[in-house]
Amino acid sequence: MIRYLSRRIFYAVLVMLGIVVVVFFLFQGFGDPSRLIMGQRTDASTQENIRKELYLDQPKWKQFLFYLNDVSPISVYSKENIKSKQLKGVFIGGDTKLTFKLPYLRRSYQTKKDVWSVLMEALPGTILLAVSAMLFATVIGILLGVIAAIKKDTWMDTSAIFASVLGISAPSFFMGIVIAYLFGFVLSQYTGLHMTGSLFNADPFAGRQLQLQNLILPAITLGIRPLAIITQLTRGSMLDVLDQDYIRTAYAKGLSKRKVIWKHALRNALNPVITAITGWFAELLAGAFFVEYIFGWKGIGKVTVDALEKLDFPVVMGSVLITSSFFIVINILADWLYSVVDPRVNF
Repeated sequence: MIRYLSRRIFYAVLVMLGIVVVVFFLFQGFGDPSRLIMGQRTDASTQENIRKELYLDQPKWKQFLFYLNDVSPISVYSKENIKSKQLKGVFIGGDTKLTFKLPYLRRSYQTKKDVWSVLMEALPGTILLAVSAMLFATVIGILLGVIAAIKKDTWMDTSAIFASVLGISAPSFFMGIVIAYLFGFVLSQYTGLHMTGSLFNADPFAGRQLQLQNLILPAITLGIRPLAIITQLTRGSMLDVLDQDYIRTAYAKGLSKRKVIWKHALRNALNPVITAITGWFAELLAGAFFVEYIFGWKGIGKVTVDALEKLDFPVVMGSVLITSSFFIVINILADWLYSVVDPRVNF
């Protein structure tokens, strides 16, 4: 297991290196960062100082090496760079120091804030939204899938399949608009929900107030597609497992139907479901952009879309790197979960 995980981590580092290359060369071609920072009205000396600070006076390959040094957790910096970039970490050496730090994603063109701080401030909102959506999708999806398998060829089975096909077919941004308009506007007096809103609403008199009801609509919207897929996977996997000999043996031993289904059959049917859950959780973290934007939910997605509108490329680049790392970490955790759920899986 340790050897397998070491190999996966090595591949993960290679994948992240490839993502850094793509992100750097993709976004470095858009506009002149010195003009994006200062605007159109700036003197030549100020613009030249900014270009020097961002290494824009260097060849492209050197610019990439400087960027790779910034985003890498293990880097080499001079004392002046550590002070000017306000890096925090462990520093070893004299004038040139070996640095162990959090990735330095540079500074926002618009707010001049550290990009890592901007994204970490928005990250809890995205994680809360993704976890809520995934819990909704997992609990309801597994329940519907099991019921559909037990009640095969009945109206319950047909209804579950029909609903899951609709859920898979409907894009999240379309469902977001429909759900926001229907439950947050037309029926708002009955639901008590709003079209837009974040986890905390700022009140000038009462201060920050927790607004958990604002989580309901975006979580449901984001969870519809994974719910549909989990329902179909659970149903198909349960049907396969229920035909196995050990299930008939369990019934022959006198075990109750509830115990056979929920303890024996479901546990052995969960492997493909875990694949869907972990894969979709990573995708929800990365793909909540439009849902967050539609509902005004403060998360990485909304911050990234706002940054794109303002051509604030360091924020966009940092967002891509962080969400990519989520995919990699969650996929590695998924492999570990396989061995926990099913002891037959051996790496």
